[in-house]
Amino acid sequence: MFFLFLSYVKGSIFMKVVSQNRKARHLYEIEDTLEVGIELQGTEVKALRNHMVNLTDAYARSEKGEMWLFNLQISPYDFGSVYNHDPKRTRRLLMHKKEIVRWSAKADQKGMTIVPLRVYFSDKNRAKVEIALVKPRKLYDRRREIQKKEMNRELERVKKKRFES
Repeated sequence: MFFLFLSYVKGSIFMKVVSQNRKARHLYEIEDTLEVGIELQGTEVKALRNHMVNLTDAYARSEKGEMWLFNLQISPYDFGSVYNHDPKRTRRLLMHKKEIVRWSAKADQKGMTIVPLRVYFSDKNRAKVEIALVKPRKLYDRRREIQKKEMNRELERVKKKRFES
């Protein structure tokens, strides 16, 4: 059973979301985001179309003037035979040199890292990754955020109950 997620982006363009890293939004404070391409091998594209991807432990790092994505797990394609790919290989992110220099400089600051937020296919059927420059949240910040959400839910319930009566 496969699900197709559609998201609204920039005007009337739709994209097919393959996978999202919801845990990253909870664990990290997002400073900046960027849409980049990803270099994939043959059966990886078919595995992505079947939503066989895991973003939970993935992160990006600059090495030798290129940006690389580590620990992105794309499961082997079922019908790939001997030409299947390595599930946890490092994958190159397709970025301009200026962006690589800027993002690697920001990531070198204390406590900053680059994580993927989602993988999707653009309107031109190109595999894209939305990466974010993040700073880890402290435990008490996460608790405070949960409390705010619960308070907002309770307020909405009271408003709804008040308007119904």
